[in-house]
This record gives sequence, structure tokens and C-alpha cells, in this order.
Amino acid sequence: MRRVVATGTFDILHPGHLYYLEESRRLGDELYVIVARDRNVKHKPKPVIPEGQRVKMVAALRVVDHAVLGDPHDMFRPIEEIRPDIITFGYDQHFDEEKIRGELEKRGLSPRLVRIGQYRGDPVCSSREIVRSVREREGDNPGTSRN
Repeated sequence: MRRVVATGTFDILHPGHLYYLEESRRLGDELYVIVARDRNVKHKPKPVIPEGQRVKMVAALRVVDHAVLGDPHDMFRPIEEIRPDIITFGYDQHFDEEKIRGELEKRGLSPRLVRIGQYRGDPVCSSREIVRSVREREGDNPGTSRN
């Protein structure tokens, strides 16, 4: 059985996330998704959706077999436990693949690293763009209810 691990923040799920996970799943028999902890997201604005809700939403997707929160101190710990054959990265994830490969080798792991290309099917495929769009609309309609 070929295990695949996909990682990400998955704040405000959108079609680009689904594409990334579907493409990752096609590479193997079982898809694990490691969802970033709120405190570990430093490369972009803090997530809008709390980590507990984000991991529940990802776990609910049909394409996902297992969803787990990342380790708060060691991003490689879940990977050591899962022992994947393949690790995928999204087109916009800023990982240095050589550094990742080196750390994995130190831990006795040698999964194949695969970068999934960009999804171009729908116009709104960025959590950041979704938040920006909502803020713009709120600015246009200041009396809008926030229920």
C-alpha cells in the first residue's frame, strides 16, 4: 500500500485545496493530510479558521483517508509516525525540498517528494483572496449583518 502525505494550512477550503488533495491521492492508495497548527503558521497571516475546525473540515473530504494536526514543535514527527512513500507540496508552498530531503534522510526516511501544479479551474482559489474579497464587500456594505 502506497501512502501519500499532503500538508498545508487549509484555511477556508476552496477548489484549489481540493485539486491539491485529489492530485495527491492519485499518487497512492492512502492519503494522510497534516494540517498546520495555528502557532506554526508564520509565512502568511494567521488562519481565520481555528486549527481544530480546519482539521475536521479536511477529514470530512471524501478524498482524505486520515487528517491530523501537525506537531507543535517538530514538523517531521507526524511524518516519522506515518512513514509515507510520497510527500506532496502545493505549487505555492515555500519549502526548500533539498533541506526537507536532508532532514528526512537523517531520520531514516526516503519518501519521494512531489510538487503538485497550480489549479486553474475556478477564479477564486486562494484563502487570502477570499478574505480580501469579503473585506472589500464589508467595506461596501458597512451595515451588513455578521451572523
